Amino acid sequence: MDLQNRAIIVTGGASGIGRATVSLLAKNGARVLIGDIDAIRGRQVADAARADGLAVDFLDLDLSQPASIAAFAEAIQARVARVDVLVNAAGWDQPAAFMDSPPELWDRLISVNLTGAIRLTRAVLPAMIAAQQGKIVNIASDAGRAGSAGETVYASAKGGLIAFTKSVAREMARYRINVNCVCPGPTDTPLFRSLSEKLQDALTRAIPFRRIATPDEIAEAVMFFAGPRSDYVTGQVLSVNGGLTMIG
Repeated sequence: MDLQNRAIIVTGGASGIGRATVSLLAKNGARVLIGDIDAIRGRQVADAARADGLAVDFLDLDLSQPASIAAFAEAIQARVARVDVLVNAAGWDQPAAFMDSPPELWDRLISVNLTGAIRLTRAVLPAMIAAQQGKIVNIASDAGRAGSAGETVYASAKGGLIAFTKSVAREMARYRINVNCVCPGPTDTPLFRSLSEKLQDALTRAIPFRRIATPDEIAEAVMFFAGPRSDYVTGQVLSVNGGLTMIG
């Protein structure tokens, strides 16, 4: 298996794309450590995986709280000698017109989608640097590449995550640490299903393939960046969107 005995953190692993990523990586031999604010579903995912003979554990993580991130990183260090791969998969959105959205919403969107990932990345990098190896996979969004009406601050945060990916990739290349980014288009997640049927239909019709992605399809892209087949790839952004945007 490509990821045999690799220790991998997956944030947001309790549902959606994160959950699909946990399953795929664990089935390919990884020891997966889920970090999520949803403790009930997170433990359910870990318990179900262990029942299938997979190495998956859950730890509490609130990416909007620096103290929670620090405690999570400390707990991870107590469990594994080194994190081989960090997958920043957690994301959150609450669509609203920019002029109708309050600053409190902006703060949470930025903390969960951008600064939380930055803080956690900073916490795991020292051990990767010491080992002269490691991989980081950030899950952003095509909203961060092309913009998205009704998601202005969310798109801003995801755009920041894309820029963070490229900048950290440049700094970490000397340590043989790969940093790449997956940008999903509309995907069948609880977040997508929370949208109005009218908006769901409009997004689906806009996709050349005329369907939204499954979480498993996004997880496959993460698997590529997390595994050995991407050892000479860094600082790259891969859109997985059925052709919704075709950005050079």
